[in-house]
Formats: sequence, C-alpha cells, structure tokens
Amino acid sequence: MKTVSKFVKGHAVAIIAVTAAIVTAFFVPPDKEYLGYFNLPTLACLFGTLLVVEALSNIRFFEILARKIIVKFKNMRNIVFALVFITYFGSMIMANDMALITFLPLGYFVLKSTDKPQYTAYLFILQNIAANLGGMLTPFGNPQNLFLFSYYKIPVLEFLKIMSPPFLASLFLIIACCFVVKREPAEVADDTEYKSDTKKTVIYLALFALSVCSVLRLFPYYIGIGIATVGILIFDIRAFKTVNYPLLLTFAAFFVFSGNMSRINAVHELIGGLLDKNTLIVSVLCCQVISNVPSATLLCRFTENYAPLLIGVNIGGLGTPIASLASLITLGKYRQTGGKTAPYILKFLLINFAYLAVLVIFELIMGV
Repeated sequence: MKTVSKFVKGHAVAIIAVTAAIVTAFFVPPDKEYLGYFNLPTLACLFGTLLVVEALSNIRFFEILARKIIVKFKNMRNIVFALVFITYFGSMIMANDMALITFLPLGYFVLKSTDKPQYTAYLFILQNIAANLGGMLTPFGNPQNLFLFSYYKIPVLEFLKIMSPPFLASLFLIIACCFVVKREPAEVADDTEYKSDTKKTVIYLALFALSVCSVLRLFPYYIGIGIATVGILIFDIRAFKTVNYPLLLTFAAFFVFSGNMSRINAVHELIGGLLDKNTLIVSVLCCQVISNVPSATLLCRFTENYAPLLIGVNIGGLGTPIASLASLITLGKYRQTGGKTAPYILKFLLINFAYLAVLVIFELIMGV
C-alpha cells in the first residue's frame, strides 16, 4: 500500500493527465483527428534534452560544479546567493524539476554542514521560485516553453523579447530576497571524493548543444536529437532508464485532453471568451488549478495571442503548490528533512503569492 501511495504522489500530474485524457475520450470518441493532437517535435526535443541532462547528472557534472562554486563563499548570504542562482541558471539547462532534484539536497547538505538548519524552509522556497522562473528566458528552459515555442513557431528573437522583461523582473526580486539573509560567518569544506570525467563531460555538452540547436530550429529536430540519442546510447545507456518518462507521458496525455476539449463547442466558447478578455490573468489562474504545463497545452488551443499566454504559464508556476510540478517536488524534499509541513506551506504561500502579485502587476503595467 505504501508503494502505491508513493507512486501516486511521485507521479500525480501524469496520473491526472492520463485520467483527464480518458474522461474527455468519452465526449470525443477516438478518431483520425487524434493523430493531429501530438506535437512530435516537442516530444522529441524534450526527450533529447532530458536524456543528455541525465547523462551529465550520471557523471555528477552539476553537483561537482555547484560544490566548486559554493566552497568559495564564506558567509550565509553569499552561500544562499550561490545555491539559489545555481538553481536559477541550472533550470535553463536541466528544466525546473531536474534542477531541484539536483540542488535541493545540496542546499540541505550545506545548511547541515554549517549548522544553519533554520534557513532550510526559506532556502528551499527561494530555490523553488528560482527553478520555476529561471528557465523562462529560453525556449528549452521550461517544458511549457518548449511546447509553445514549437506550437506557435515563435521566432527566437521574438521569444527572447517577450520573456526578457519578466525574466529580469524576477531576477531583481530573487536578488532582493537573498539580501534578507544575514551575513553570518559560514564555511563549507570541499569534501568531494569523486572527480569529473573530462572526456564524457565534453562529449555530453556537445550533444546538449546539438539538442539546443534542434530546439532553436537551426536544423531539423530529428538530426540533432537523433545524433544525441545515438551518442548517449554509446556512452551511457543507463541514462535511458532515468529519463523523466512521466513528463513525456504527461505531455502526450494532455495533448489528447486539450485536443478533445477544443472540439467541445461549449468549452471552446467559454475558454475562448475568457482568454479574449485577459489571456495573462486566465493563464495564471489556470496554472493554480491544473499546473503550468497542462495549462499551456490546453489554453493554446483557444487563442493565437501567445505572448501573454507564454508569460502567464511561466509566472503562473508560482502560487499554490500544485501550480508547478517543481513545487510538489520541493514540498516532498522538505518533508524528508524532518521540517514541519504546516509552517512551511504557510511561508511558501505567502512568498509565492507575493512574487506572483508583483510579477502580474508588472506585466499589466507593461501592457501585456
């Protein structure tokens, strides 16, 4: 029973996605149009980048790099800065959930080794926010970005133009929150016993670059992703076992769900009407209920106004713990530290909704 409960908690979003797809299939029976639901370039590029990131994780590339950076700092404020911004920029490469899985344990290790456990909740919340917001700048930084970038065929420069203002605003907010931490003396010893594999690091980074080029449509996606897949097959077949397949399943299931929903006239008129009034607000609110990735796959079917939708499903990852899978991962990791859940959730909600309110107001002022 415990195993089942653990599985459900660990794959809640995927289970909801599959369930939603099955329910909508009763209203729109399977037919030839189902084949048009799936965005193959998105699924292929997502698989390729996840696969290479797993290979880099297997040689502890991110952990070694993070530790080397952290040991350079000598007080708590600087250490928190380092941990938060490693997560922030790491999410651009690894996607938010993988960044948290990698760097939350490192953050707890640092606090434990410096005897500063009182900062755990605050650090975890900031790392969670950093993971949700850090990947917004690039098409491959967040799964919903990759999907919308491909779905709407957004030019790269236009994508950067749309996402730069909220990215810079969130960067400023995160820096401000890090300054709240006192400059207490604290040192972290570099007790790393493993060494980096230079050869594999160079190979995997080159394969990652190929995956990114595929995402950016510099050449057909099947070429870059195909080469990356074959490369990992040769150098680290284990990476195939640990790829986030539930995330791929979630996308596939929500493609079916959103495709079916768009074919139900009453739903089409309702959601389309709401989006016409304010796409940004609707997308942010939708994220609070069904999370940011499914919100992107659903709402894109009802609007061509992709700029506010893109921003909304990125900043909408803030707010409730279910607004983003990353937030559920952070909550689970915090529970493992033995911290009290209720105070953590209260602090989480206060900080997240404060961030969200500021960013929404900022975007409304910007005229989005």
